[in-house]
Amino acid sequence: MSSDFWAGYLSGAIGIIIGNPLDVVKVRIQAGGADVAGSTSQNIGSFENASSLVRGAAAPILGYGALNALLFVAYNRSLMFMDDSVKDPTNPFGVSLYKIWLAGAAGGVASWTVSSPTEFIKCRAQLDTRPGISSWTVAKDIFRTRGLMGLYFGGVITCARDSIGYGFYFWSYEYCKRLMSSENDNAHEIALKVLLCGGIAGVTTWASVYPLDMIKTRLQAQTIATAPESRPLIHLQSNPQTLNSYQIAKAAYLSEGLKAFYRGLGICSLRAFIVNAVQWATYEWLMKYLNSPCDQTQSCVAGVTGSIK
Repeated sequence: MSSDFWAGYLSGAIGIIIGNPLDVVKVRIQAGGADVAGSTSQNIGSFENASSLVRGAAAPILGYGALNALLFVAYNRSLMFMDDSVKDPTNPFGVSLYKIWLAGAAGGVASWTVSSPTEFIKCRAQLDTRPGISSWTVAKDIFRTRGLMGLYFGGVITCARDSIGYGFYFWSYEYCKRLMSSENDNAHEIALKVLLCGGIAGVTTWASVYPLDMIKTRLQAQTIATAPESRPLIHLQSNPQTLNSYQIAKAAYLSEGLKAFYRGLGICSLRAFIVNAVQWATYEWLMKYLNSPCDQTQSCVAGVTGSIK
C-alpha cells in the first residue's frame, strides 16, 4: 500500500492511544446525562474506576487508524486531482487554500465509511457504565438489535461533521505552516513548528464543528438500554421517543441555551492540541521515512525536519 496510507494509519492509532482518556471525559460532558427533553443530571463527571478512562478505546484504535489512512489518502489524491501542479501533497506550497479545504472535506466524506460505525461504538462504550462493557460487546449488541445498517445510526450528522471539520483541519494546518515558514529555521525550530501547527489545526477543527459533535453524541446516546439493571451513564425518560438531530438541537437550546452546544469544548481543545500535534509530527516523519528510506534513524529524523517549511 502507499506510504500515505501507512503513515495515516499509524499516526491515527497513536493519536487515539494518547487522547482517549480525555475523549471519554468530553463525550460524557457532552451527553450530560441528557434525557429526551435535553435536561442534564449530576453524574457527568463520575467515573467508576480507572478503566473507565480507556473505555471504548479498542474501536477507535482499530477504526481510527483505518479512518486516518483513508482520510490522508483521499485528501492527497483529491488535492492532486484538483491541481496538476501538486507533486508532493505533504508540502503543497502555492496551492490555493480553498482547494486544500475542499480536498480535506473530500477526505472527510471518504473516511465516513469507517468513522460512522467507529464513532457510534465508541460513544456507546464510553457512556454505558455496565460492568464488562467493551467496544466488542457494544458492536455485537448493535448488530444484534439493529443489524449491519444500525452501525451507521447518526451517519448523516457524522458525515457533515467530518466533511466540514476535516476541511478546516487541513486548511488550518497548511495556513499555519505558511505563516510560520522561514528559510533560517534550524531542525529543532522546524520540528517545534510542526507540533504547534498540528495542535492549532486540531483546536480549529473542533471549534468549527463542536455543536454538530454534541448533537451526534446525544443522538447516539439515545440508543443505550434504559432498563434499571443496565445502569447507563445517561438516564432517559420512560418509553422515550427517539429524536432526530434537529429535535435534539431544539430541545437542548430550549432547555440550556447556546452553552449546551459548547459544553466540554475546553477539555476537547486540550485533547485536540496534544493529539494532533503528535499525530501531524508522526505523519510527517513517517511520510519522509517511507518515501526516502535511510540507513540510519538519525539521518531520517534530520531529513524530515529539514524538509518541512
